[in-house]
Amino acid sequence: MASLNKVFLIGRLTRDPDLRYIPSGAAVVSFGLATSRVYTTQSGEKKEEVCFVRVVAWGRQAEICNQYLNKGRLIFIEGRLQYRSWETPEGGKRNTLEVRADRIQFLERKPGSAEAATESLTTGQNAEAVVSAEQGLPPADTDEQFEDKVPF
Repeated sequence: MASLNKVFLIGRLTRDPDLRYIPSGAAVVSFGLATSRVYTTQSGEKKEEVCFVRVVAWGRQAEICNQYLNKGRLIFIEGRLQYRSWETPEGGKRNTLEVRADRIQFLERKPGSAEAATESLTTGQNAEAVVSAEQGLPPADTDEQFEDKVPF
């Protein structure tokens, strides 16, 4: 039986990235992303539906996100859905469904800042900063070793 777990999202950050390091030293960043859809009801009224998603990135990609992204920035995410569950120190069970980012593309420059040019030069791109999973993420077969060490 075939299966596919692929996510493509364009949206704005709902909060600044939260960078942490797990005990092995690997960087992990998380942030919220808001995506929206505008549609017309049968009565002709326009409505907007907003979806809030938690995004997680690892390694060098996490550090770059922390350095260049902030609340309100428009980004493109390519990744996969990941379900995690854990027990709290109080003995309760928690779980979450999040997007594990494999590729993040910055879709706009910071308005009116000199950092926009630095952003492009730092990542070696002409217009947008592209960060891919090949830049420091753990290999796909070692994901399980990090799942129980995520500090949030």
